[in-house]
Amino acid sequence: MKKILVLEDESNIRSFVVINLRRSGFEPIEAASGEEALEKLKVNPDICLALLDVMLPDIDGFEVCRRIRASGSKMGIIMLTAKNQEIDKVTGLMTGADDYVTKPFSPAELTARVDALIRRLGVDEDEKSANEIVSGPFLLNTRNRTLEKDGQRLKLTQIEYLLIKLFMENPGKAMSREDILAAVWGSDFTGELKTVDVNIRRLRIKIESDPTEPEYLTTVWGYGYKWGY
Repeated sequence: MKKILVLEDESNIRSFVVINLRRSGFEPIEAASGEEALEKLKVNPDICLALLDVMLPDIDGFEVCRRIRASGSKMGIIMLTAKNQEIDKVTGLMTGADDYVTKPFSPAELTARVDALIRRLGVDEDEKSANEIVSGPFLLNTRNRTLEKDGQRLKLTQIEYLLIKLFMENPGKAMSREDILAAVWGSDFTGELKTVDVNIRRLRIKIESDPTEPEYLTTVWGYGYKWGY
């Protein structure tokens, strides 16, 4: 049974989420504060996904997300954001979140997002033979799900890995935001196209010498992006 961290300080919302996750076959691990969530993560290293509320009584959900990523964890992270708060969505994605769900949300929407993210993060999980893709200074190992640049390992989230894999498997091919969203997030993803832009921006910070003048992951204006090396 997959463990999911539920970080939400409002007990009624947390109970609502926990009940629906249990009904869907998951094992929820509850936390009412950021510090409690970090402690629960320490004693439950097999947590595969975290649902993080943004507004908390101590440290906010963004900081919890940052600390999870700083630890090297590649677990799935979904931010629970306030309605129409665009800055929350962008900030969450930039700090390492994979997706966001806007409050109020239905049980069906939440479990669908959780299921979809777990499926995405499980891609290549059963791959048996090593496979490497080389492009310029980059070496992508699709068995270990790692990326190196000039022999130096780069820390990627699972979504960033799926993005770079998509581009390196399609060198020189211009891909629209819609194509990228469908390939990486899945055709059932109901989020917005800017999710692609935010994650591309975050990936560029890690792989480009100058993210403002990208050399490898370039923009096709008015359309999308391509791996240009």
